[in-house]
This record gives sequence, structure tokens and C-alpha cells, in this order.
Amino acid sequence: MGAHGAGADHGGEEYISLLHKDASEEVTEDGSVDIQGRPALKSKTGNSRAATIILGVELFESLAGFGISSNLPIYLRKVLHQGNASIAASVTTWTGTSYLTPLLGALFADSYWGRYWTTFNFFFVYAMGIVILTLSASLSALKPPSCEGVECPSATYVQKMVFFVGLYLVSFGSGCIKSSLLPLGADQFSDMDPKESVKKGSFFNWFYFTMSFGAFISSSVLVWIQENIGWGVGYGISAGFIALTIAMFVMGTPFYRLQKPGGSPLTRVWQVLIAAFRKTALPTPTDGKLLYEEESNSTGNTHLHLPHTDDFRFLDKAAIKSDRDMEDGICRNPWRLCTVTQVEELKLLLRLLPMWVTGIIYSAVYAQMYTVFIEQGSIMERNVGRFAVPPAMLYACEVLTVILWVPIYDTIVVAIARRFTGNPRGLSELQRMGIGRFLIILSMTVAALVEMKRLESSKEGKLTNIAWQLPQYFFIGVSEVFTYIGQLEFFYDQSPDSMRSVCTAMSLLTISLGNYFSSLIMAFVSWATTKGGGPGWIPDDLNEGHLDYFFWVLSGVSILNLVAYVACAKRYKLKRIAHDPIIC
Repeated sequence: MGAHGAGADHGGEEYISLLHKDASEEVTEDGSVDIQGRPALKSKTGNSRAATIILGVELFESLAGFGISSNLPIYLRKVLHQGNASIAASVTTWTGTSYLTPLLGALFADSYWGRYWTTFNFFFVYAMGIVILTLSASLSALKPPSCEGVECPSATYVQKMVFFVGLYLVSFGSGCIKSSLLPLGADQFSDMDPKESVKKGSFFNWFYFTMSFGAFISSSVLVWIQENIGWGVGYGISAGFIALTIAMFVMGTPFYRLQKPGGSPLTRVWQVLIAAFRKTALPTPTDGKLLYEEESNSTGNTHLHLPHTDDFRFLDKAAIKSDRDMEDGICRNPWRLCTVTQVEELKLLLRLLPMWVTGIIYSAVYAQMYTVFIEQGSIMERNVGRFAVPPAMLYACEVLTVILWVPIYDTIVVAIARRFTGNPRGLSELQRMGIGRFLIILSMTVAALVEMKRLESSKEGKLTNIAWQLPQYFFIGVSEVFTYIGQLEFFYDQSPDSMRSVCTAMSLLTISLGNYFSSLIMAFVSWATTKGGGPGWIPDDLNEGHLDYFFWVLSGVSILNLVAYVACAKRYKLKRIAHDPIIC
């Protein structure tokens, strides 16, 4: 790696000198490179061509991944013969792991490998897991015999081990890819090019669209194949999709713009904190120009610096230059003296934290779609015409809402909003996330009103049709388009350049923590409402409870979350970039 890097630097200088012979061969301004480590050419790398390839990669990846996760509880019950408690524990643990591993992948991407090689390496972990699952579902020695009547033989230790090794390899592979592939796609557009910057906003919309479309196809077509033709065939198709994913990803290699890893983000954060604490006794300069910043490098690309800001002033002490901070008068000790840019990177993370917390609360409310929404639908009239609607099937309506609303947002909503805001992207990420947080209030309010109607009809001996649930699924689907896509874009744009994978993982982590927080809310409500010996708000028989009260509480929590979000958004300082830093 070291020898290759040195050669790449020398080759890069020759490459740049050749470019000056042809002014049309313009390099990118953001310091991105191609796969050879040379400054990336605008005309031959990145932009829509590379991004389209990555969208195709995400489509095949989601077809493969959701083909495993969509029907996992059914496989555990029908094939491995697990009980309900074991199934619940297996699924929740695996899902939680899948949304925690993006942090691991992000650390590899930002610190060592870069986003391209992190994605490339973990695709093979992902593929290995799916192949093992396919073998587990296909070979009779790796699965227990089928049930005979009420007798269902338990899976042996080896059979369980093989299956769960494959399952968790999928979890680690897909999780680590989640925080690398999306930022890699966004890296194909430069913020310094106005046209490319607008395209980047669209990329986040279409990335989410392809992921949702893949989820919809897998949760319908692949699920049917698994249950009606064979689990081995279904998992084999997922293995085929992951093979196509890897092939397409490698095919796009010459066209990608790559950002070099910037070292361990955790190390950079600790350096600022320790350097600041070491200089607690020193007065903080009122003029940010007196703080230390390194000179721009001479690689032929613009070296981006973050300008000084006035908040979190204590951290500025890390950039106060003293005689002891330079070793041999030349080398800087990063544990004693940090640059203004490095200090500002930590400030960016601190500004993101309040927005991150409101995202966790939003995700906790959003998680009700997978739990109490289905419980509510299970005791409603499920016949629509001659068709009996499974309660969980309305989730597909929510996914369809997302699929339909992404192009609506990217074309109609953006065009209308652009006329009023003057923003080329239509709405800012902050405005977009705020609208999403408002829409989830409407979803919970509608759910409460539907439950009130259902309880009233139940007292009269009538059933309320499940179609009444459609509006609450619709509002939560539109809310998802505004909130989650806006949140991914916001955390990418506002993160330090060296921590974009980590911040993308933080955005995904709100989903995991939101699910855990949702469980805490449910447990607290159950405890608080059954203290007097009553059935509580959410008993086994919902006709004896008050699920509507629970929805009203969630609506109130969402209102408070929106108020807190608006307060934080008004005070939020957007990231700025300085191209010509002050040299001290």
C-alpha cells in the first residue's frame, strides 16, 4: 500500500501536467481521485453515469437482502421449528445487529479502506452468508425433517449453527455496506459544481426509491417463491442477485470518484478534546484568525478547510499555538495542537447531536407501523370484496406510497417549492425533515380516530373494515419520504468530509435506537396502565383496552418532538467551507 501510494503521488503530478495541455480535461475541485489514485477527471468519472451504476447495485442488493429478511420469521417457524418466543428473540437480535454494524463499516471506510474498498470487501462477506443460507435451506443434512402431524423435530446444534452463521454474515455484510454505498454514490457529485449539487439531492431520493422498490419485489415475489416452490430456490435467487450486485459494482470501478480515508475519526475527536483540556488555563482568542490552521497542500486540488465559528468556544483552545506545540520547530504534535478545521469537525458532530436525538424519537413512533398497527388491523373486518386482507399486507401499501412519492417529490414538489424558496433543491434538508415530523403526527392522530371508531362499533357488535387503516399508512409513508431521505442527505452534507460514512451510520442508528425506545415506551405504558389491576390500554383483547389512548400519547410525543426539532433547527449553523484559509 505504501509503495503504491508513493507511486500514485508521483504519477498524479505527471497526470496533472498532462491535463494542462488540454483545458477541457478538468479535474474535480473536491480532491476526489479515481481508482488509480489520480485526480478524478470531471468528464470521465462521477456524475450521473457513476451514480446510475450505484443505483443499480443498490437495487440488486435490496432484492437479495430483503429476500432473506422479509420471510425470516416464517422460515424459523416452518423449517427450523422454533417457538414464538425464540423466533421473536432471533429476529429482533438479528435486526438490531443489522442496524448496529453500519458503525463498524463506517469506521473501516473513514479510517482505513475508503468507501469503495469497504463496500467491495463486505460484499463478499454478504455473498458468503447468502450462499451458506442457500445450502442450509437446500441440503437435507443441514435442516430438520418436516413436521409429521403435531410432531416437529427440533433442529440439531450443527443445523442451527450453520444457519445462524450464514444469517449473521449477511447481517455484518449488509450492515457494513449500508454506511458505505450511499456516501460513495453521493461522492460522485461535487458540492462546488452547482449542477452536480442539485443532482446530489436527487440521488438521495432515487437511492431510497430503488431500495424500497427492491424491498417491495422481494417481500411479494420472492416470499411467494420461498413458500410455494422452495426455500432453497428462493435463497438461491437471492444468491444470484448478490452475484449480479458484485458484478455491476466492479463494472463501474473506472467511473467512480473516490475520497481518500482521513484517518480514525475517533482519534481526531480525542485529539481535540485532549489538546483543549491541556490548555484550559490559556485565554481563548476573540479573533479566530489567531488560531492555527495548516497551509493548503499542493496536490493540484483545492484543499478544503472549515472556517472558524463562535460556538463551543472552549474547543478553540485546542488550536491555540504555543512554543511547546511544535516538535523540532517543524512537526506538530496533534495531541497538543489541532487545526481550526479539526476543531470545527468536532463542532459539526456536536451540532448534529440534537437533530440525531429527535430522529430517534421519530423512529420510535414510526416503529408502531410494524407492531400496534398490525395488532389493530388483526381484529378488524379484513374482507375487502371477496379478498381477505392479511393485516401485515397493509405494510406493502406503505411501501407503495414511498415508491410513488419519491418521484412525485423529486419532480413536482421540488419544482413547486423552488419557486417559493429559491433553493435549487426545492426544500432544505431541515425543512424537509420538519415536514416529515409533522406528517407522522397526522398518522398517529388518524390511527387514534380509527381506533375510537373501531371501539364504538365493537360495542354495537359491529366490525370496522381494515380499509379504514389506509390513511394512517399513507401519512406514515409520505412522512418517511420527507424524514428518512432528508435525514440521510442532511447527515451526509453536514458531516466532516473525513467522517461521512460514520455520520451516515449515525443516521441509520436512529432506526435501531428508535425500535429499542419504542419497546421502552410500550413497556412503560403497559406497566402504568395495569397498576390498578385493570386490563390496561393494550391488553391481549384490544376490545377491552384503549389503544386509542396510546395513539394519542404518541401523537403528543410527536408534537413535542416537532417543537424541539424546530427549536434546534432555528439555532442550527450550517456547514461552511473555506477555500482560502488563513495561514498562521
